Amino acid sequence: MDGVPETVTAALADRQVEGQVCLEAGAGVGNTTAGLLAAGAKRVYAVTNDADHAATVRERVGDGNADRLVVIEADLRATPLGTGSVDLVTAHGLCNVLPPADLDAVAAELARVAKPGGRLVVDDYAVPPTDGAVNRLFALENAAARVVDGRPALTFYPVAVLAAVFADHGWTVEHRKTLLDPVPWTEAHLDAHADVVRGYADELPDVIGEPLAAIAADLVSAIGSERTGTMYSLAFRLVDV
Repeated sequence: MDGVPETVTAALADRQVEGQVCLEAGAGVGNTTAGLLAAGAKRVYAVTNDADHAATVRERVGDGNADRLVVIEADLRATPLGTGSVDLVTAHGLCNVLPPADLDAVAAELARVAKPGGRLVVDDYAVPPTDGAVNRLFALENAAARVVDGRPALTFYPVAVLAAVFADHGWTVEHRKTLLDPVPWTEAHLDAHADVVRGYADELPDVIGEPLAAIAADLVSAIGSERTGTMYSLAFRLVDV
C-alpha cells in the first residue's frame, strides 16, 4: 500500500501480521493501519480519540478494506474491544503524547485486549539531545499545554522506562531496534508542532496567545530543519499466565 513510512515497514518486518487481528493504538493519520493492511492483517481496529484523525484514516485506507478495517473513536484507556481479542497491537509515535499516568493506564488496557502470548510493537522517540534546536519548540509546546490543560503535550521516554512500564502489565521485551538515527525533523514536522502551539494560543487571551504563536513561528523559521535524536522500536510478547 502506497504511503507506508519506512519506519512502520521496518518495525513490522519481523512480526506476524498476515491473518492476524490487529489494533493500532492511537491511529493518527493511519500510517500503521496502512502498513498492517498492506501486510495482510485479517482485521485492523484503528482506535483514536480524535474525530479528525478517524475521518482521515477512513478516507485514506477505507476504500476496498471495509471487511478488514474498523475505525473506532474511543479513549485508549478504555476501549470497546473485548478482553483477549487482539493478536497484535501497535503503538507508533503514541507514547510521547501520553503523560506518565495515562501511559500506565494505556499499557494496562493494551494488555487486557491482547490474547495471551499476543504481540505488541511500540515505536517512539528517545529523549532528544539537550543541544537539539528542536527542544526549544518542544519546550514551548509543553509550556502552552501546561497553561491550557495543566499537563505537558509531550513526554519523551527513555527506552528502559517504556520497557519497564509495559513489563508491569505482563509484557516482556523480545527485542529492540533503531528505526531512525538521527531523526529528520523537517519543516513540515516542526510546523505541525507549531500548529499545536497555535491551537493552545487560540484558547488563551490575545495578550498571551499572540506572543506564543509568534514565538512558535519564529522557531520554525529559525530551525528550518534538523537531524537529531533517535526513534526506536520495542517488540513485546504478552506473558501467558
